[in-house]
Amino acid sequence: MHHPLRLGLIYGSTRTGRFCDTIAAWIRERVEIDGGFELDPIDPQAADLPALIEKIGQADAFIVATPEYNHSFPAPLKELIDAAKAEWEAKPVAFVSYGGVSGGLRAVEHLRGVFAELHAVGIRDTVSFASAWEQFDAEGRLRNPERAERSMRLMLGRLVWWSLALSEARAVRPYGEAA
Repeated sequence: MHHPLRLGLIYGSTRTGRFCDTIAAWIRERVEIDGGFELDPIDPQAADLPALIEKIGQADAFIVATPEYNHSFPAPLKELIDAAKAEWEAKPVAFVSYGGVSGGLRAVEHLRGVFAELHAVGIRDTVSFASAWEQFDAEGRLRNPERAERSMRLMLGRLVWWSLALSEARAVRPYGEAA
């Protein structure tokens, strides 16, 4: 590869006082420690949708930090996903979810189908935080980080592998030519 892998960190919530900022900060920290990517935040709160779509197009891979709202993922996240099309194709997507008892896993299950329809590759390995607000202290640090850090290392390793494989494949033959 001639450039570092670009990772789009997608914020899944736009609610005032959102916990997503705590989750995203933890993801950023883990990506910096475990390496392999140049991080680019993609936040639906930003008013400039064309700029967000451009960031999606430039990314080699994605991590979606999503809460679970009513057994699914938030509407602003769906709006962001639907605003792009070819920009998602043949790129891997990983998930860090949070919520109540399910840890956001129902949101992830819905997102997998959405991304598959866009020809993106969902990564099996995830990180989820059940009762997330109880797992982090007031400074945003995990109280018991070992399990989440282990899961994140595995997920990032797989994400790097898929990012390299798909980036190289897109360079050899653009995905649109496969149809």
